[in-house]
Amino acid sequence: MKLISESFTDQGNIPEHNAFAKPDASTHVALAGNANPHLAWSDAPAATKSFVVICHDPDVPSKPDDVNQEGREIPDTLPRVDFYHWVLIDIPAHTTQIAEGAYSDGITPRGKAGPLALDGTRQGLNDYTGWFANDRDMNGDYFGYDGPCPPWNDSIPHRYVFTVYALDVQELPVEGRFNANDVLNAMQGHILAQASITGIYTLNPRLISK
Repeated sequence: MKLISESFTDQGNIPEHNAFAKPDASTHVALAGNANPHLAWSDAPAATKSFVVICHDPDVPSKPDDVNQEGREIPDTLPRVDFYHWVLIDIPAHTTQIAEGAYSDGITPRGKAGPLALDGTRQGLNDYTGWFANDRDMNGDYFGYDGPCPPWNDSIPHRYVFTVYALDVQELPVEGRFNANDVLNAMQGHILAQASITGIYTLNPRLISK
């Protein structure tokens, strides 16, 4: 399989209009466009019955101690963990692309509705659900796509990996409020092929100015 995007090039920078937050000189960050990027895939196996799209950031700090703290920077030696930004399943087998902004075009406080989505697809909860759980203004169920918002003081740029999976089942056996881990487990033994593309994003002014 092959995967491309008209929104960004593989290993290239993700535009601000595809991100959850953008740099701001006075407040460090401001809300951004949050449009899901365009994705297009080809050369899927003939036996494909559905597709799944997952986006994750493997560079999230494993400890919150230094995150967004004035006068400090998150060291590049800190172990990193996964943060899931998008879980989209049951994409019909005849689909070959997703238009930019089709599933997300702007930020929805307390999260977008789900899991039912366009054309019979379903969307899982992304990890902003947990991130905003204790925020009185933003807590809620965040279904679908919400873009990059790495710590503004991280010493490394973050990678955002978009992966399309071709499956041998028309619908995944997950129900209700499912997340990426539920989908990854349900896909085991059903993946015929997969392809990925990676975008880069940072909110650290020191890295942006390089």
